Amino acid sequence: MLAKRVIACLDVHQGRTVKGTQFVDLRDAGDPAELALKHAAGGADEIVLLDISATVESRPTLLQTVNRTAQQLFIPFCVGGGIRSLDDAARVLENGADKISINSAAVKTPALIEEIAGRFGSQAVVVAIDAMRNGSTAEVEVMTSGGKKGSGLALLEWAREAEDRGAGEILLTCMRQDGMKQGFDCELTAQVSQSVRIPVIASGGAGSPQHFVDVFVAGKADAALAASIFHFGEFTIGDIKTALARAHIPVRQSC
Repeated sequence: MLAKRVIACLDVHQGRTVKGTQFVDLRDAGDPAELALKHAAGGADEIVLLDISATVESRPTLLQTVNRTAQQLFIPFCVGGGIRSLDDAARVLENGADKISINSAAVKTPALIEEIAGRFGSQAVVVAIDAMRNGSTAEVEVMTSGGKKGSGLALLEWAREAEDRGAGEILLTCMRQDGMKQGFDCELTAQVSQSVRIPVIASGGAGSPQHFVDVFVAGKADAALAASIFHFGEFTIGDIKTALARAHIPVRQSC
């Protein structure tokens, strides 16, 4: 079994790292470059920076923030938010990102996945999916615009299409869990993981080390992401990896 990845996420608004619940009620968590360095030194396998207001505000990603953060890192760095074209993706990668994450733009123009993968390779393309349950796991809609708009797309169909078009990974955020710290939606994550051949990153709901164990075992995720529990010192990445090792889940060693 390949080692599971523990990822620290930086949700950035107006150049600052923030965290809220279900994408609202934001509170300041600090400078993204400083936090990225702290989490990398603490054993994070990857950093994801999401410019969460870029799409809603119809502006490009804050490249200065991306560049400044990238200069602090020695681990893979993924950036999303405000990427609407091949040129946007190129600029983000030129400013130090190893991967780009696209969400609303991919839903609007699915061929964008193929364009970016064709230029930079599938390993550089993460398709982020914000999923909202409407009852059972059979009724899950893909959301756009920071989780504010329904797309009418069914989750599993869209995940498969993203893979077919060249996505290298899926970043799945289960919106009902986001910021609640009650655990990932393991059932939904497992459905997506079993529907595609590419890695699935679980997001939304991390509140304890056991939640990571659960999503890797029951959710069959390849990686799992958290934000506030790391930013505000509730748990360290080392705490997560210790719990995973005790559960006999292979992980990369923390620094």
